Parts: sequence; C-alpha cells; structure tokens
Amino acid sequence: MRVKRGVASHKKHQKIRKATKGMTRGNRSSIKRGKQAVTRSLQYAYRDRRNRKRDFRALWNTRINAAARLNGTTYSQLMGMLKLKNIELDRKVLAELAVNEPKAFAEVVKLALK
Repeated sequence: MRVKRGVASHKKHQKIRKATKGMTRGNRSSIKRGKQAVTRSLQYAYRDRRNRKRDFRALWNTRINAAARLNGTTYSQLMGMLKLKNIELDRKVLAELAVNEPKAFAEVVKLALK
C-alpha cells in the first residue's frame, strides 16, 4: 500500500506560512521563498541577540563619557580610578545613574577621584 504524504506536507507548509506572516508578497505566498526567508530571519535573530549586547555596552559607554565630562573627567580616567578604588559598579548602573540621577553620579565621580 502506498503512503500518501499530503497531511505532512500541508502541516509543513502551514508552519512556513505562519512564520512568514507580515512579510512581503513573494516570501509570504511561495513556500520555497518563504522557507528561505524564515531561515535567513532566524540567522539574523541569532546574530542580533549577540549584537544587542554590543550595542547597549557602546550606548552605556557614551552616556558615562558624557556625564563624566560634565563632572570634569573623561570616561577612561573615571573607569581607571573606579577600578583602582575597587568601586564595583558596572557600566549599565553607571549609565543609569548618569541619565536619571546626575547628583548621585557626581558623588561616584568624587569618590573615584579622591
């Protein structure tokens, strides 16, 4: 008896169609192009989950540098002095202080530069 594969194929195609929802016409309507588009989008998603960390660290560094310059020092000098004084605040926290609590950031700079 021969095996008919219509149900399995239909299920695979539905999976691709669901994943390509919101894409442009060719990628949405063609199974072959849809599969390629989904593969590519998953590659981008994997890559950019890592790049997001890089982007945020760069943003934090920029914010810390801007706030440090307002307080009479530079980013590199501030980070060096924080390390020497064993003040263990990470860049995310420092950037948050720089943006939302400038007075607290100024106190951290004073502690580091003493």
